[in-house]
Amino acid sequence: MKRIRAIAGFAYDFVIGDDWRVAAVVVAALALTALAVHVADLNAWWLPPVAVLAALGWSLRRAVGGRKP
Repeated sequence: MKRIRAIAGFAYDFVIGDDWRVAAVVVAALALTALAVHVADLNAWWLPPVAVLAALGWSLRRAVGGRKP
């Protein structure tokens, strides 16, 4: 049981990390990509990288606090 808790704690820290919003954006992007591919039969391979880059920019902007150099 101790190992299972340790693995679950590691997985939570690795996936959620410092910002749960970025993890939510990634999960939403993967879900939208799956829907676009399977339901609408679109080639949507580009959606997850774009969403990750947008989430990274959003997270960095919030971390810096919108300060200008």
